[in-house]
Amino acid sequence: MRYSPLPSSLFTESRDRLRKLLPDGAIVILQANDILPINADGTLPFIQNSDLFYLSGVDQEETILVLFPDAPDPKMREMLFLRETSETIAIWEGDKLTKEQAAERTGIPLKSIHWLSGFELLFRSTMCQAKSVFLNTNEHTRATVEVETRDQRFISRCQREFPLHRYERLAPLLHDVRIVKAPREVEIIQHAINITDAAFRRVLGFIKPGVMEYEIEAEVIHEFIRSGAQGHAYTPIIGSGHNACVLHYIENHSECEDGELVLMDFGARYANYNADLTRTVPVNGHFTKRQRAVYDSVLTVLKAARKLLKPGILLKEYQEKVGEHMQDELLKLKLITKKEIKEALEKDPDKPAYKKYFMHGTSHHLGLDVHDVGNTWRKVETGMVFTIEPGIYIPEENLGVRLENNYLITKNGNVDLMADVPIEADEIEALMKK
Repeated sequence: MRYSPLPSSLFTESRDRLRKLLPDGAIVILQANDILPINADGTLPFIQNSDLFYLSGVDQEETILVLFPDAPDPKMREMLFLRETSETIAIWEGDKLTKEQAAERTGIPLKSIHWLSGFELLFRSTMCQAKSVFLNTNEHTRATVEVETRDQRFISRCQREFPLHRYERLAPLLHDVRIVKAPREVEIIQHAINITDAAFRRVLGFIKPGVMEYEIEAEVIHEFIRSGAQGHAYTPIIGSGHNACVLHYIENHSECEDGELVLMDFGARYANYNADLTRTVPVNGHFTKRQRAVYDSVLTVLKAARKLLKPGILLKEYQEKVGEHMQDELLKLKLITKKEIKEALEKDPDKPAYKKYFMHGTSHHLGLDVHDVGNTWRKVETGMVFTIEPGIYIPEENLGVRLENNYLITKNGNVDLMADVPIEADEIEALMKK
């Protein structure tokens, strides 16, 4: 594990927040993610289930967490089940958590930590005492789940073996508690951001005509790994020229040519928390007049969005207001006309004219997941963390600009967690000149 273990108090507090939302007699059971196979005997790198990590801090496969706050036996109110290590496992895979280490990391009493071999007996005992059973599924609105997960297999088992129990959805409760970040969570996100900042400054001194997009990606991951990050928070986008107009461009295989812009969307993952940065810079270190005009328009919209993103606003209302600012900028750039604005609204109010050049949302929650869990219809609150990422994409000009920073919502508005990351066009040019 590259990062230092987080304080157990963070996970104890997370469990306490969830417990307050549970009805009397409820039991909660969460499973770790699977290690996913690829080809032959290969596997993908293990990434922990975000909900299990949020409640336990355990970053290990084959882990089960059981919460039964009203259990008559105090030892059964919080239980953690771990894969028992062996000499063979230690030789081939390395050390696994001991019970003592797990107790220290999670804040769960040592007497309530068991090997997986002890799960069956305690599982049946708790199920027979529970009034309701809360099980976990991925209910992110943008998720496409085509592979059966460990959680889903366990749900099928429970319903088969205990068909008369009352089953409940855990996801809405976890979304409710995860959406507001604890101060320590914000500190971890800030650390991921600081690593991301270092990577961006590194590539500013590297980019020049003739470099390949994948070479820029290599510089980014070099800085991430040397700084102790787990790696990329998501597959990075390094798109030069026309590639910058492809929203989810991840091939990163083209040459960066003189006179083009290169759009870079990347972030570090540290202790399973994520940063999410986007910057667009001139390959030769100097913006053309047109590039600078588009860049300044995007930055103007970002600054306007920041003023709007404060406690009490709904994201739908926020997005509509950001759209008005973007519309004004596109008019200035002569990309749309007032006639087109009117005609678009008359044809379909949900497809305003500005969406031809700015077709995605402006903000999303950020945390243990890059597109973190949340509720679109819950008003913005203190303690939430959002991105702000407006963009203008002009395929006919081979020109795309997106800028993105991360913000902590406070009672007075928000704090820019990326305030130290260069974003002004003059500053970008000055740093590239060095």
